[in-house]
Amino acid sequence: MKAPTDPPAEQREQLLRQIDQLARRALFGTISETYRTCGTPGCCCHSDGPKHGPHLYVSYRGDKGKTTGYYVPQAIQAQVRESIEAWNQLQSHLRRLAELNKERLMETHRRKKRTFATGSN
Repeated sequence: MKAPTDPPAEQREQLLRQIDQLARRALFGTISETYRTCGTPGCCCHSDGPKHGPHLYVSYRGDKGKTTGYYVPQAIQAQVRESIEAWNQLQSHLRRLAELNKERLMETHRRKKRTFATGSN
């Protein structure tokens, strides 16, 4: 017969598996789309016509605290969007894991305190 499992421990293990998967594809940054005029003077984008785009960019704060970024080629835009969403999910999962870790530590502390107070092992 299988021993009953601890729901918070199961939840932690599941989160750790999900974190591992998300971390493998996560990209850090914020997506923005721009529309631009081209270099052809007679193109309708210079008058009332629509601009060219959307052009996708990813911005992020670099090592020295300065905002930087890069252009995303159209061929990989969907993957980049998914990867940035993976980063957001990863952050959410890490916050939940930290909460479970805190609860586990507090519970361990309460059990040790009770054991010490009663003098039992």
